[in-house]
Amino acid sequence: WNRETAPSVMNVVSTRLRQRDLVSLLLVSKSILRNLTSCPSLWLVLDFHEMNDAGDRLLAALSLPRYQNVKQINLEFAHDIEDSHLEIVKDKFGRSIEHLEVLNLNGCQKISDVGIRSITHNSPQLKCFSIYWNVRVSDVAIENLVTNCKFIVDLNISGCKKITDEGLKLIAENYRALQLLNLTRCIKLTDEGLHMISQKCSSLKSLNLYALSSLTDAAYRNVALLVNLQDLDLCGAQNLSDEGLSSIAKCKNLVAINLTWCIRITDRGVIAIAEGCRNLEFLSLFGIVGVTDASLAALSRSCSDTLTTLDVNGCIGVKRRDRGQLLELFPKLKCFKVHS
Repeated sequence: WNRETAPSVMNVVSTRLRQRDLVSLLLVSKSILRNLTSCPSLWLVLDFHEMNDAGDRLLAALSLPRYQNVKQINLEFAHDIEDSHLEIVKDKFGRSIEHLEVLNLNGCQKISDVGIRSITHNSPQLKCFSIYWNVRVSDVAIENLVTNCKFIVDLNISGCKKITDEGLKLIAENYRALQLLNLTRCIKLTDEGLHMISQKCSSLKSLNLYALSSLTDAAYRNVALLVNLQDLDLCGAQNLSDEGLSSIAKCKNLVAINLTWCIRITDRGVIAIAEGCRNLEFLSLFGIVGVTDASLAALSRSCSDTLTTLDVNGCIGVKRRDRGQLLELFPKLKCFKVHS
């Protein structure tokens, strides 16, 4: 090993390390410290997920010269991160996050609209934003997001129970290129909000409407406008009828649909999906008692070459439910149970 070979090998190895391991490597020797810190591409990610003192760690990292071009910040379920930390980021380290593209604040319960305003103020390049299960943020946070970040394509506001149709209207009007949207348990949303999304976000590929039991067929019919949709989660859609599902069947590009506990669905709706969505790879019918073997026969005729995951547990009307019988109908099946 000579002085030229060792740094080259180290650079190759270091690109495959987690950020936490990379930081530990800096302590090995001064030469490694100099070599690694001189490589900007190694310092594009800040990962503090599930860590204590995450707010102080974030500020300390952004104060270092090597973190002047951060593209990803992961604070998922991190502890001790508050609005005050994000306000300091805005005031002192704004230039360090000008190229930020991915921000994960999932489970950061102490962050409010104030924090969202602060962290997005200097992040015009943000593309992916996730703030799963935050009961403090409201439509004000969405207003700040659409004002400061024009290029969002992946948005997860799952469990943000204060967000209303007004927030969805802002999303629909400002993010026409949105591709992934998770609205799980946003309980204040109504048909009107989903209608606006369906009308204006035609680039959507993934839409999660898990546990939005208040939506009706009036909203589900509009999902047919999302011609690029590939992944749709309707688990717990208690008001979804065969009529609404037949409209959704017009989404010809669907490859995954979760109909778990959609209790009003019968063979009519599932057969419509089978005939309209011929590239299905994932389908859950868990707990739907109105589905029979007629649905499986229709699915077999159109999707036997593509379906790899099928859950019919709890479908008491389906008699051919054991593994062998299902494999006769769907030879490419690999997963028979989605829910435990």
